[in-house]
Amino acid sequence: MKYFAGRGEDLLLDERARRDLRGSFVELSHGVTHYELTGPEDGETVVLTGGLTVPLFYWDGLAERLHGMGFRTLAYSAYGRGYSQRLTCDYDETLFVGQLEELVDALRLPRHHVVGTSMGAVIAMAYVAGRSDIKSLTLAGPAGLSAPPAGRWLFKSDHAAAFVGRRLGRRLLESHLDHNVRDDASAAALTRMVHDAFRYRGSMYALFSTLQNLPLHGRAELFRSTGHSGIPTMLLWGEDDHVTPITSLDEARTLLQPQQCHVIRQCGHMTPLERPDEVAHLVASFTTNPTERLER
Repeated sequence: MKYFAGRGEDLLLDERARRDLRGSFVELSHGVTHYELTGPEDGETVVLTGGLTVPLFYWDGLAERLHGMGFRTLAYSAYGRGYSQRLTCDYDETLFVGQLEELVDALRLPRHHVVGTSMGAVIAMAYVAGRSDIKSLTLAGPAGLSAPPAGRWLFKSDHAAAFVGRRLGRRLLESHLDHNVRDDASAAALTRMVHDAFRYRGSMYALFSTLQNLPLHGRAELFRSTGHSGIPTMLLWGEDDHVTPITSLDEARTLLQPQQCHVIRQCGHMTPLERPDEVAHLVASFTTNPTERLER
């Protein structure tokens, strides 16, 4: 798909713009990545991988609570999200997994836990495959198993995808955000953080290129291979999730064989954003219990 600038993208994300932005930046092989490595320096490290549209600020509530429990967290924005660089290449699984691998190596992280949500859960599963430095994996409302959207045919055509992205992308983004969370306060916070980042040129291209090039459906084999990896795994799901519906929970449990599975009551798709206290306690409890690699 040819690169395009979407409506409302009135800012350029460059070195000058980054001087006034919160967080840290590192140049990786494909571009600049925005990250925050925070919390007690001697704490267990938890790497946080976000979803389709969200910047690293999505994790603020959960990270703050994990810091209070003695954990250190690495949150980052995937390419094209937050304040990470907008690229003109295909946004595919190789790009996103490579970004995380390079970031972890650049920061010289020790053995660590991984928490992934929605699209970030797919990235997390692909990232941990074959690694020996993963202590545990938590997946919250993972993408990959629900039915593909009715409009998926659009993404088979570069021209159609670019046309819809330029003309209707912001409207479709609004519709997507409306379905992510259950309560008004979380919805308002989500809308603010996403809208801020989507003012930077290339954001809508990044979104539509991801939808075109990163398979977010039909990933049963990825779930199955993760379940056979021996990595201690916990599965979380919002009871009222309308993005990755909870109807996929039984299939996910069968494929993943998680050591723990929890349904978060009266919660939508974004459990770490909507229920940071509950999710933090679940992550802390799971990761501080013996989590030796299992023989499968």
